[in-house]
Amino acid sequence: QTPMKKTKALIGDAGATFSNAFTATPLCCPSRSSILTGQYPHNHSVRNNSLDGNCSSPLWQKGPETTAFPVYLSKQHYQTFYAGKYLNQYGKKETGNVGYVPPGWDQWHALMGNSQYYNYTLSVNGKEEQHGDNYEKDYLTDLILNRSLHFLDDRSPQRPFFIMLSPPAPHSPWTAAPQYEKNFTDVKAPRDGSFDKPGKDKHWLLRQPSNPMPSTSLNFLDNAYRKRWQTLLSVDDMVEALVKKLEGLKELNNTYIFYTSDNGYHTGQFSLPIDKRQLYDFDIRIPLMVRGPGIKPQQTLLAPVLNIDLAPTFLDISGLNLSFVNMDGQSFLSQMVIPLKCSSMSWRNAKCLSCCSLLQQCFPDCVCEDAYNNTYACVRTLAEHNLQYCEFADTESFVEVYNLTSDPHQLENIVKKVDPTLLQAMNQRLIKLQSCEGDSCRVFPKHGSYQYGCQCLENPNRI
Repeated sequence: QTPMKKTKALIGDAGATFSNAFTATPLCCPSRSSILTGQYPHNHSVRNNSLDGNCSSPLWQKGPETTAFPVYLSKQHYQTFYAGKYLNQYGKKETGNVGYVPPGWDQWHALMGNSQYYNYTLSVNGKEEQHGDNYEKDYLTDLILNRSLHFLDDRSPQRPFFIMLSPPAPHSPWTAAPQYEKNFTDVKAPRDGSFDKPGKDKHWLLRQPSNPMPSTSLNFLDNAYRKRWQTLLSVDDMVEALVKKLEGLKELNNTYIFYTSDNGYHTGQFSLPIDKRQLYDFDIRIPLMVRGPGIKPQQTLLAPVLNIDLAPTFLDISGLNLSFVNMDGQSFLSQMVIPLKCSSMSWRNAKCLSCCSLLQQCFPDCVCEDAYNNTYACVRTLAEHNLQYCEFADTESFVEVYNLTSDPHQLENIVKKVDPTLLQAMNQRLIKLQSCEGDSCRVFPKHGSYQYGCQCLENPNRI
């Protein structure tokens, strides 16, 4: 079963599916900031979801936001539309209230604050709009879909357009549309991989949960898993409606459609009930499917792609000379339109992840999912060795190393078994990635096997 059958058929099967797509950080605001800017967190300086962490702060607004991709699209004469969740602190008094509209957006329908499905406030082109709990009028996933359809009707056909829809689903509070509240009643979180396995030889956060998990935690995470799926059924409907609309306007074959997320999620892996923020594949791996002109259907591409690559890809499609922008990511348009032989890993010499978690959460049975010293930096290789190397910035100076070829679920930390010279090389690559900017994030020796890195700080004409 899957809640995204239509999306897979209409985007994935009709285009390219990336099997190695990752986020630069599995935390909402820093990840979304990376999508907008094409930069690693250490360059856009958004560290967490708080104002003090630079989330939608005045400093963000005066700095990185002024060179986010919609600014460039606007200069390319695109008609731009945004609807849904933006950044967690958007709309707060300290950030200019709902009257502040980020540069580059012609139509703006952004949620104030964090994810909600009902009883929320929108900024509609800088004017406050209150919403209640009436499904037909207020359910946010449907509302942003309907407004995007109106935008498509009202736009100028002579100019290209860009639409970005950011529904809350499947974020908590997991409020499904009424017609989907009883779906998936028999679904439980998958019990495979690292589900309910002890976090042996891992950072203290992974060592502290009770194992095996108590029934209260299992029931909680299963319920969360079902509700997340239920909310995604409305997103699946959204994709179908947009594709049908574009087809009716005779624009479908001229339009690139991207489907992705800002982070992964865990439900029971290593006995952690629910959350993200951890360094493992289940939290950093994201879906990415793209269809559009020149993209052969039913492609599965192995090349690693990061969320910092989305912005330069959008700008590449728009025809902009990418040498004019200062982004850490790189366009993957050529990977889709003109696939490299063997779906090569070597097109990027690259980078990626991090988590900068300065919040603290306690879920059922008081399992701590996050803490002030859950701050790590990782480098990942996908060439000669499929390895992940991570360092924690804490009093333990803890290190985790995984061979994802022999251990895809990251069960065994092999730091004490790896050749020390390899560990030193990984450490040096990590140091370089943590200070890279723009071109320097992409220039590495050709003979190096370190084709993917992860890092974290402490503190055609239509898309």
